[in-house]
Amino acid sequence: MAAAHFWPMNPGAKPIFPAMPTGIDRFFREISMRISELSDDDRVWVKERTELLFGGDFVVSGDEVHDPHKLAGFIATEGNERVGLVTYHLNGKACELVTIDSLCQFMGIGTMLLEKVEEIALKAGCTKIWAITTNDNLDAHRFFQKRGFTIGSVRLGGMTKIRLLKPNVPKIGDYGIPIRDEIEFEKPLDLSY
Repeated sequence: MAAAHFWPMNPGAKPIFPAMPTGIDRFFREISMRISELSDDDRVWVKERTELLFGGDFVVSGDEVHDPHKLAGFIATEGNERVGLVTYHLNGKACELVTIDSLCQFMGIGTMLLEKVEEIALKAGCTKIWAITTNDNLDAHRFFQKRGFTIGSVRLGGMTKIRLLKPNVPKIGDYGIPIRDEIEFEKPLDLSY
C-alpha cells in the first residue's frame, strides 16, 4: 500500500507483556522499551520493511516520493528485538509522519514513537504534524484520531496516480475494502510548552 503510511500490525504478533491494569502496563513498557534514533543497521531493516509492506523501497504521499530508510526516524526495541519504527520529514513549520510501524498492536509502541516525533517537531518549531493513509486503513484512522488528529483532506481516487509509480499496489486492502483514496490526517502542535 504505497500511501498507507501507517503500517498494519503483524497479525500473528503476540503481546510482549501480559495484561496489566491501565497505567502500570505503560510504566513497564517505558522502562523496558528503548526508543533510539535509526542506526545504519536499522536503516537496512527499514528498507526491508518498506519493501515488504509497500512493494518497493519508497512510499508516495501526495506528490512526494520518500525513501523511508534515508529519512530521520526512530526505532523501538524491546531487548534485542525491533518492535516498531517511525520515519518523518520536517518541511518548514510542518512535520510529515512518513511511516509508522508497530509490530505489536495495543502495546503503546506507536504512541511512544509518535510522541518522540512530536517532541522533535516542536523543538524544530513545527506548528503541525500530518500523515497520509489510505481509505482502507481503518486501524490508522483510529490510531490518529484517538491521538488528536483530524482529517485535513481527502484525495478521492488518489491511489490511481500512485499506482502509476507503483503498479503493484493492491486494489483491495485491509478488511476487504477497495484501496482508492488518500486521507490526510493532521494535528496542530502546541508551541506554548
